[in-house]
Amino acid sequence: MTTNGADDGESADGDAAGSEPTDPTGVDPETQFEPDPERVATLRAIGDDVRGETSESKQLANVLYRTSDLYDPDEETTPEEIVRNVKFILEVNERGGLGR
Repeated sequence: MTTNGADDGESADGDAAGSEPTDPTGVDPETQFEPDPERVATLRAIGDDVRGETSESKQLANVLYRTSDLYDPDEETTPEEIVRNVKFILEVNERGGLGR
């Protein structure tokens, strides 16, 4: 073990020594998401079900809709773009809206 408590073959964050840093989304950037209309419909149906009057339920529904775009053949997006979009949505909500 090293002084940081990790085994000699691992860094402090648990990655193997010398390995490439992982994407913060946890998704391999080379991963391709094949079109899947059934998955799109399922994610959007769940989004419709959870959407309510609260801002939290609206946010969750928006996240599900954005995630469904990965599998929609008419949409071009990446997990990274979705994460950025979701972070933006959350930041805007924290500030109380776009106009503030």
